[in-house]
Amino acid sequence: MDGEIGYGAAYKGSKQYTQWEVPTANATGFGAAADDYMERGIDLNEQLVHNKPATFFFRMNSDAMTGAGIFSGDTLVVDRSIKAVSGKIIIAILDGELLVRRLHKNFNQLTLVAENKKFSDIQLNGFDERAQVWGVVTYSIHAV
Repeated sequence: MDGEIGYGAAYKGSKQYTQWEVPTANATGFGAAADDYMERGIDLNEQLVHNKPATFFFRMNSDAMTGAGIFSGDTLVVDRSIKAVSGKIIIAILDGELLVRRLHKNFNQLTLVAENKKFSDIQLNGFDERAQVWGVVTYSIHAV
């Protein structure tokens, strides 16, 4: 291996280009016919994460939200920067335990609603220090 000489192009270019900056690089100057139909790959982070520093992934560990299409084992995308308003599915901390529920607000009354008849709703007043909204669920990912 010692003493071997590696050969390469003499001109290295004046700028480093990425694949996305140069869609086609053909020595003849003409792109291939299929280049008109070339698309970038789908990046799930780009599609599902809107605020990267405030986004977290959780694994659902309950059947409490099956009526909303969230099943045990699903991966939840949670954004902490979104305001929790009535009707949103949230991650709540209640007595130190994480819960996934739909939030309903009425004046000074908060209700954490389970989307499964096996689970009861949790009534809280607006100033209850036992509960805290941790984030809003934006997507649920599950296997088919």
